[in-house]
This record gives sequence, C-alpha cells and structure tokens, in this order.
Amino acid sequence: MAGDASLTDEALVAAYRNGAQWAAGMLVERYAAKLGRFLYTRGAPEADLEDLTQEAFFKAFRSLEGWRGEATFRSWLYRIALNLGRDAWRKGRKRTQVTLEHEIPSTDGNPESLFEAQETGRRILRELGTLPRLQRDVFILRAQQGMNYAEIAQALNTTEGAARVHYHHALRRLKEAVA
Repeated sequence: MAGDASLTDEALVAAYRNGAQWAAGMLVERYAAKLGRFLYTRGAPEADLEDLTQEAFFKAFRSLEGWRGEATFRSWLYRIALNLGRDAWRKGRKRTQVTLEHEIPSTDGNPESLFEAQETGRRILRELGTLPRLQRDVFILRAQQGMNYAEIAQALNTTEGAARVHYHHALRRLKEAVA
C-alpha cells in the first residue's frame, strides 16, 4: 500500500490519520508543484513560493483532523494556500506579474508562426492580469490546474454556478484580447 500512486486523496488522508507518514509525502508529491504554480499565478513572488507552499502543507496537516471531506482534499488545500497568499499580500509582500507560461511554442517551426504565437501569448497574459480577482482565480484553477467547477467553488468559497459564470466571462475577455 505504501507508495501506491493509485490511492485516492481520501485514502491517503485516512492512512496519514492512522500514522502512515508516507501518505503525507505522497500528498505533497502529488500537489506541491501544482500548488506552487497556482500561488505564482496569483502573484506570489517567486522567492516566496517554496515557503508559501510548505506553509500551506504544514497548515493542512496540522488541521487535517478538522477536514471532514465535505470538500475534496485538493480544493481544501488550495483554499488554505489562497488564504495564505492573501495574508502575505496584506502583510505587504510584493506581487509579480501574473503568468501561466513563459513562452507559447510554435507547432510548425515557422518563425512567423512562432512570433504570432508569442504575441498572442503576451496579449492573453496582459488581459489575464486585468481580470477581476475571482475571474482570474477561477480561470487559473480551471485552465491551469484542471479543477472541476465543484472543486473551484469549494476552493474559492463560491457556488458552482458562480464559478461557471466567472470562467466564461474570463474566457470571453481572453478571446477578445486575441481577436
């Protein structure tokens, strides 16, 4: 059972609650990089990403007895990270530009196509940075992190319907930016 990557988050949480430290390691391995990318796209300084990610896991594992499974572990963890990021922002930490990827690669090797793809990427990133916070968060969780609307709603303390609306508004604005 130890080290079985097919275990669900719920099974890993149960194993950790029963004293299996390896289960915590698997949860960290499963979500650390994704959580770091999420915090970065939320504006966390690159120098603080590792600390914020670790802090989110520490807080999650200290509070794990209070997690009742009403939200998925992933959305619960992202909610913790989101709150830590907001706290860091309130304490005066600097924000960096919101980004999803550094470069959009060309599919055909054509320099003109590469330039157009990179320019489109820059327009999307600029527009993403102008979206209202909730629209940006929903878009990032859906497009970058692959969360479903129920998980997004739990992570952002909103409804599934509101998450869908915010996603579609963000998507429409981003499409307009590249048109």
